[in-house]
Amino acid sequence: MTTVTKQPPRVAAPTTKQIGIVAVVLAAIAWVLTLPPIMARTPVPSIVLGVTAAVIGVAVLRDSNHRRLGGVTVAIGLIAIPLAIAMTNQTSANVREVFTWSAVVASGLTFATPLIWAALGGIISERSGVVNVGLEGMMLVGCYFGIFGADVCSSWVLGMLIGMASGGLLGLLHAYFSIHLRANQVVSGVAINLLATGITGYLFVAHYGDNGTPGTLPQVPNVTLPVIDHITFLDDAVGRQTNLLTWVGLLLVPVVWWYLFRTRAGLRLRAIGEQPRAASTVGLKVVATRYGAVVTSGMLAALGGVYLSDGFDGSFNFDMTDGRGFIALAAVIFGKWNPFGALAATILFGFSTALAYRLQTFSQTLGTLFQALPYVLTLIAVAGLIGRSRPPAASGIPYVKE
Repeated sequence: MTTVTKQPPRVAAPTTKQIGIVAVVLAAIAWVLTLPPIMARTPVPSIVLGVTAAVIGVAVLRDSNHRRLGGVTVAIGLIAIPLAIAMTNQTSANVREVFTWSAVVASGLTFATPLIWAALGGIISERSGVVNVGLEGMMLVGCYFGIFGADVCSSWVLGMLIGMASGGLLGLLHAYFSIHLRANQVVSGVAINLLATGITGYLFVAHYGDNGTPGTLPQVPNVTLPVIDHITFLDDAVGRQTNLLTWVGLLLVPVVWWYLFRTRAGLRLRAIGEQPRAASTVGLKVVATRYGAVVTSGMLAALGGVYLSDGFDGSFNFDMTDGRGFIALAAVIFGKWNPFGALAATILFGFSTALAYRLQTFSQTLGTLFQALPYVLTLIAVAGLIGRSRPPAASGIPYVKE
């Protein structure tokens, strides 16, 4: 009787992508070592880890399928070294003041909130097949009409509804040009942005003049969570004075995901964004669905603007969206047209913006440079970390009914 010897299972060798991801983690650790709570006071370990990550990145570059990941790995590894050296050159008190993590989390959510609303709107529009470059303008009219409605109606609820309506009207205009007139969707979106800048600027000067908006307007309230008031970190980060629109935006992410991927209406929307002709042959209303998606997109983006003016700042200023609509559009691409992926992108941008503002404590002269950090991280993420992302097949292509 022969005895069969079982061979031990072979452990699969790590792939190039996995090696590159490990190198990115090493580069991140190189910087984290110098931050609370570890607070290493010598840059030597960080330099070793950063160089190691860069060397691994060079090896990843040799794989033609992962060159972007390799390039990003090298860049992050090299960037981590001067960051770590800068941290070790600062006093412990300064580092602890800037990197109070509960405050960073709270600020990160604050900066991410308007992006979440606009990104969700962009996803719904593009899933239907219409590219919405006009998110910036729709956010801007939401900023103005949200604060204007709260002022005139003495109610933040009515202000929010008026702001949503203004974004919906711009969405309707964008839909008319893009769907009915079959204009270039990118050009139409840019025109929407310019129109919003002109309208809000004119109305702001005509109504408020040099005095600006009043300082005692009703604002979207903050919400305190009593459940976690005994957990120090969570209470400081999200339990105290977190705006209502922040919580609603976060809750809306799984709702939009469920709608898109678990409901018949979402399946029809995605089908129209992929194959509108085939969808039309089975009885789906392509034009009506796209109109509804673009108008909804404008309303959601406008709510992000309402948050900026009536939830966070309490006033309106010229061009106060400051390019956030375009960052939200980048978040849509980064997230591969998935609400959870877009949420990750908006949080990345929000937290990097929060760090940029807090890092000015180290050097006022480099404050402007620090402000570029969120945009650099966004470009790195979109260019190198997401790989090839495929938009909806009919996105940006006008539908012509036969």
